[in-house]
Amino acid sequence: MIRVTVLGSGTSHGVPAIGCDCDVCRSTDPRDKRTRPSILIEIVPAPEAPAHMTTRLASAVRAILIDTSTDLRTQALANNVRRIDAILFTHTHADHVFGIDDVRRFNQMQKAAIPCFADPGTLASLHRMFTYIFEPPKQVGGGLPQLSNFPIAGAFSLGGVEIVPIPLFHGVLPVLGFRLGSFAYLTDCNRIPDQSFALLDGVKTLIIDALRRRPHPTHFSVGEAAAVAARLGVERAYFTHISHDLGHAATTAALPAGVELAYDGLVIEVAE
Repeated sequence: MIRVTVLGSGTSHGVPAIGCDCDVCRSTDPRDKRTRPSILIEIVPAPEAPAHMTTRLASAVRAILIDTSTDLRTQALANNVRRIDAILFTHTHADHVFGIDDVRRFNQMQKAAIPCFADPGTLASLHRMFTYIFEPPKQVGGGLPQLSNFPIAGAFSLGGVEIVPIPLFHGVLPVLGFRLGSFAYLTDCNRIPDQSFALLDGVKTLIIDALRRRPHPTHFSVGEAAAVAARLGVERAYFTHISHDLGHAATTAALPAGVELAYDGLVIEVAE
């Protein structure tokens, strides 16, 4: 089984937005408080798993972070995240990577570098953006994140679970989603190539970008995301990267059965 925790479900601005007095930004529903987008995937051995398998997983990868959101520290505290064994990056927009410095706390607790996986272009961009990490200065100061970068070009395995990168488009920018078994995470996208739809065949639980009701040049709208969920025939779909245009309760009530808005702190269990 894998357990997915939605650490952040908001846009790059977060919700409430600074200086906004709209109904959603003033909402008292905690599901309308949205930090920047990220999820944590925990690999949970089945209760009947042989003892040697449980031991092997315990010493290997069991907590996978997707993106180091700008709000990583706040998210880790809110969700009691105490371990990160690997990080997957979808792309290098600020809301997805600017929490990278908070990884150093996990280095301290785990006393080890943390492997990071992304396509070669994303890794090169991370190197340019965070030169102080990858080409450290003589004066380190309060410490630096310890990261080991691994370029990916196809499926690979972590913690005994196959991870399939899903090529997507965020406007004209190529980005990645990720599939683990019957679960897929597709944030920050507005187009899925046909060959990527083939990689998503059989997905039952989906988290997908749905910014707002109106069309947007780089993000799926609510209607477009619902159409993708219907095309894939998923059992459960959760929308993420949500703007302050969408109130949780009213929007979810109007969605098809099995489809709802994600929210910060949502936990989804996916049996494999």
